[in-house]
Amino acid sequence: MARGRVEVPEAVLARVRSLAAEGKSVVLVAMGGRLLGLIALADTRRPEVPGALDALRALGVRRMLLLTGDRRQVAAAVAQQLGIDFQAEVLPQEKIRLVERLQRSGHVVAMVGDGINDAPALAQADVGIAMGAAGTDAAIEAAHVALMQDDWRVVPEAILIGRRAFRTIKQNLWFTAAYNLVGMLLAATGWLPPIAAAAAQSLPRRRRDAQLFEVVAHPVSPLVPGAHPLRVSRV
Repeated sequence: MARGRVEVPEAVLARVRSLAAEGKSVVLVAMGGRLLGLIALADTRRPEVPGALDALRALGVRRMLLLTGDRRQVAAAVAQQLGIDFQAEVLPQEKIRLVERLQRSGHVVAMVGDGINDAPALAQADVGIAMGAAGTDAAIEAAHVALMQDDWRVVPEAILIGRRAFRTIKQNLWFTAAYNLVGMLLAATGWLPPIAAAAAQSLPRRRRDAQLFEVVAHPVSPLVPGAHPLRVSRV
């Protein structure tokens, strides 16, 4: 407006400051050196985000932080609605440094993003989660997890699946250790010969391997009388 020598009344400037304090970006419209009006732009909050954040808190996530390159007023308005902390006007390299600082403080950091500016921080985080449906290729490649739905409710669901998978892995490890220990104790006390104990431990694996193959007999070869060529194929 200063370049076009458009005079902006004080009442309009006060309205601009009021809208900016609400987190809106204001565009003034003028033509022929005369101010016609203003347009206020604002990011709309996704309706599923508050519920997803509550689900994350229920899972034990102690701190959530909004990192954005937008202006401070915009970030403050969104963060206030969601009840979380924020860092505004953050460059990509600053996001990495912030993630590193949290990691050095002993935190396990999960980063959720979908833009190319989020890719470095996604790679640095302990768990990088990319919104796969709307995310850029750079963010998807840098992340450890790519969500196929552009829905924040999938984030706590992914954490639940991960925890359930680790719990199953630990249970299997403990079961295998206990199974082997019982076999060794029976062999050491004479209840089970060592060779039989080793065979018993490897029997489930042998049965499983045997189920992967089948032997197929072909008709007698006309080139070698009496020959029955066999073919071993994987099931």
